[in-house]
Order: sequence, then structure tokens, then C-alpha cells
Amino acid sequence: MESKEGIDTVFLYATEGVLVINDKGEIIRSNPSIENIFGYFKDELLGKKIEVLVPKRTSDEHKDLREKYIHKPRTRSMASGMELYGLKKDGTEFPVEISLSPYSTMEGKFVIAFIVDITLRKLAEEKLKNYSTELEKQVKNRTLILEEAIVELEKTKKDLKIALEKEKELNELKSRFVSMASHEFRTPLTTMMSSLSLITKYGEQNDKQNQAKHVNKIKTSIHNLTDILNDVLSISKLEAGKIENMPGKVNLKTFIGDILKEMKSMTLDGQKLIQQHSGNEIVYIDKNLLLNVLFNLISNAIKFSPEDESIEITAQVLNSSIKISVKDNGFGISKEDQKHLFERFFRGQNVTHIQGTGLGLTIVTKYAELMNSTLDFESKENEGSTFSIIIPQ
Repeated sequence: MESKEGIDTVFLYATEGVLVINDKGEIIRSNPSIENIFGYFKDELLGKKIEVLVPKRTSDEHKDLREKYIHKPRTRSMASGMELYGLKKDGTEFPVEISLSPYSTMEGKFVIAFIVDITLRKLAEEKLKNYSTELEKQVKNRTLILEEAIVELEKTKKDLKIALEKEKELNELKSRFVSMASHEFRTPLTTMMSSLSLITKYGEQNDKQNQAKHVNKIKTSIHNLTDILNDVLSISKLEAGKIENMPGKVNLKTFIGDILKEMKSMTLDGQKLIQQHSGNEIVYIDKNLLLNVLFNLISNAIKFSPEDESIEITAQVLNSSIKISVKDNGFGISKEDQKHLFERFFRGQNVTHIQGTGLGLTIVTKYAELMNSTLDFESKENEGSTFSIIIPQ
């Protein structure tokens, strides 16, 4: 192998392409692998500039680098991190790896270039890169799906918790309703049965006065039962979304006056309903919703005020709102009870002897919400209460 024949054998049969270039950049020798790689015939490359094997877009840059290399030659191995491309005879570009080995003789300076076509490797790398990108994309998608599943699970957990809380609240409300109903229905029904028996008795004695007294008791009991049923029915309709806010033109002063005339029969002995009005009389409101609000507020004021007391109903029509207040001088509400005032079936500790469902203020709140209104109150125990609804215009 140390002979010229041995060296020629390695040159001719090497699988790598081998070129020998002189200091002018001319190819003075090429092996068959080079000719196969670049698509040239035997010895067709001899005498040509090395730039013939370089893409035209980089040939000028390659010429400058070649000339600098000749002046400062150094051995450069393959896989040096450079992206290099060769140019085939048919104009096709392809990726290559090149290692350079300079040497000198009496005849001048030369460079041996070892060239390898790495097209298949690049394709494999690109395929691996694409596979890696696709795998990363799939992982990202799976992670996103997992995150969405976790979010959905949390939402389901939250919804389930809310549903359980609502179910618990509903069960508590049912218990409280049954308790309230059993008490509130029993009292008027007992009164009615007792009064009917007494009416019969007084009828036999021809005692018209006591008969009339017990007839009134029956009427009052029926009225109380009707109030209970109306409260429950109102709550049911409100929660079912069957009630809507449908404003229309209303004479507020006349409207409130008619309500007070109708409710006068509900007042206790000596109680007075006093109406006050300021501002425009014509307003734009849903009179049915306002009727329910005022009926509940005024009936509460009547029930929770002693005899011979006045109840003031004041309406103020302002530029951007209507404020209607119901003020009584009754039992008032303690600080402790005020925290629970708008809860369903809640009854103040100082008025448990007065019949009622504990739904009135809950209903008022919901009607106020439908009218986009706010509900305020001030109260002191044994000094009375003032409830006000402020309706935007």
C-alpha cells in the first residue's frame, strides 16, 4: 500500500469523492466517486475551476474563501457545523460534507478535498425533525386536551357543589315551609272551626252581636290564608321566570291612593294610612310589580304596628328616579334580626306572635330586582321602620 499502485487503488476505489485542487483553484485530479456524485464523465472535471461544483449563488463567496485558504491552509475535518451544498452537472443542488487537507510539493501548493453526499442523512434528519415536531405537537394537543378535561372536571365539580348546596337549601326551605305552613294554616283553621261552632251557638241564642264578631274572625282567618297562598304563589312565579317588567304610563299619586283605599279595610283600630306626594304625578313604571311591592310593605307596616298609629306612604318623583317610602312607628327590627331580614321564612324575634309567612320581604326584593330598583330600610327596635324603594327613570 506504500507503493504508487497502492495509493492509486485507494484513490480510485474510495467511496468518498476525492478531488485534488492546485493553488489556482483548478481541479487536477478526481476519483470515480466524485464523478458519480456530481454527474460528470471520467476526467471531465480536470482543468475546471472548483467553483463549477458550487451553487452559483455562493460561487463568488466561495472563490474569496478559497483564495484566503490557500494563503493560510489548515486541515479541516468533516462535520464542522457548516451548511454546505454542491452543484451537480444538471444544476441540482444537494447537501455535502467536505474535509480539506492541504499539502505542498516542489510543484506548488495543493489541497485534497474529501466530499460526501449527505442527502439521505439530511432527509432522515428532516424526517426525524418533523417526527419530533409532530410528536411535540401531539404532546401539546394531548396536554391541552388534558388541561381542558381538568378545567371541565373542575367546572363539573363546582356545578355539582352548587347543585348540592341548592339541594340542601331546597330541603331546608321545604322543612321551613312545612313548619311554617303547619303553624300558619292550623291557627286560622282552628279559629274558623271554633267561630263556626260559636256562631251556631249564638244563633240559637239569637245573639247577633257575637255572631257578627265571629263572622269577622272567620273573614280575617280566610284573609290570612289567602295571604299565605298568594305569597307562596308569588315566589313560585318569580323563580319560574313567569313575571316580567313591562313599564307603562301611570299616575303615581292616584295609583298609590287607590292601593291605600283598598288596604284601609286591613288596618287595625285607630290606624291611619297617610299619603304624601311630591314631583310629577305621571311616571313610567310597571304598576303590577309596584303594586306587589307596596302591598307587601304596607301590609307589613299594618301588621307590625300597634293600634292608633299612623303609617306614612311618601312618593318623591325626582329627575332620574322615583323614591317611595313606607314609614311606621311599630315594633321595629333588632340589629341581630336585620342581618337575616331578607331570608325566606325569617320572622323577627319580637313579632313571632303575629301571623305571617316570612316571605313578604323576599318577594319585595325579587320584584325590586325585576324593576332594576334598590331597596333600603332603616329600623330601630320599638321605634318603627322605614322601607324605601328607589326606581330609576
